[in-house]
Amino acid sequence: MLKPCTADVGFIEIDKDITLRRMIVHNPSPKGTVLFLHGFPETLYVWKDISTALGDDYEVHAFDWPGYGKSSRPAIGNFSYAPKSYADVLKAYIEKAGIDQSHLTIHATDIGALPALLLALDEPSIAKSIVVGDFAPFNRPAYMFESLQNLKAEPGASITRAYMNKTSAEILANAYRRDLPKEQQFDLKVDVNDDMIRSWGHGNLTSADAFYYYYSNFTRDQEYFEANLDKLTTPVKVIWGERDLYIKKEMGGEFADKVGAKFDVLPGVGHYPHLQKPEQTIAEVRASFR
Repeated sequence: MLKPCTADVGFIEIDKDITLRRMIVHNPSPKGTVLFLHGFPETLYVWKDISTALGDDYEVHAFDWPGYGKSSRPAIGNFSYAPKSYADVLKAYIEKAGIDQSHLTIHATDIGALPALLLALDEPSIAKSIVVGDFAPFNRPAYMFESLQNLKAEPGASITRAYMNKTSAEILANAYRRDLPKEQQFDLKVDVNDDMIRSWGHGNLTSADAFYYYYSNFTRDQEYFEANLDKLTTPVKVIWGERDLYIKKEMGGEFADKVGAKFDVLPGVGHYPHLQKPEQTIAEVRASFR
């Protein structure tokens, strides 16, 4: 009888300022490698059950972005937390982890998606395929939730940052089920919920602070990405929650149209498909290797 797959959690040094907490599900003869990239206000623990479910066939990686989970939270003078800076972290992780890019699927959501795509502009062979969803590839504030629009420029950005830090308990309790009908709402696994709560204020910078700094460079990096879409040749699949409150599905449709990617809208699903319908995420990953 096969032993159930287990997730090993440890740390890897990227440079003198950044050490990432990471999770790996090992497989001695993998059919490929999967790298999961989380969003706000998440940590790598959102991928734990999905990763162990895939571990019978694949080696699976996930890490906490700088500013999240138990990864480093450098002072802003040493790290910008911009999407482009996250892309550099992603590149360094893939290299240091010794991942075979020719058999790699990157699955990225929310703040994790644009960094993966920015990296693919410069390095089309960074992965065999990239699956993205529920993020903002372009500077289209009208497609975004009001608080996210406010983060794009001052003075609204600083006001929103302060409010998010003040209401962190409410965000962590409700961000993933807000606006879903009662029959579609769900609870997080205890270990996922506890890790998000404990990690919010880990170090000298909160997850809301990291989110604020990400957004301070977001428009710049979105506009760079759109201006260089012709360089995106890595195969991309786009998936989106039909009921995404934070970033409307029209954003995903526009992006998919512009790059000629397949676009799937998930009925009744909100901004966090991997939490609401993890079996769908597992199926998407398996399909990416066919």
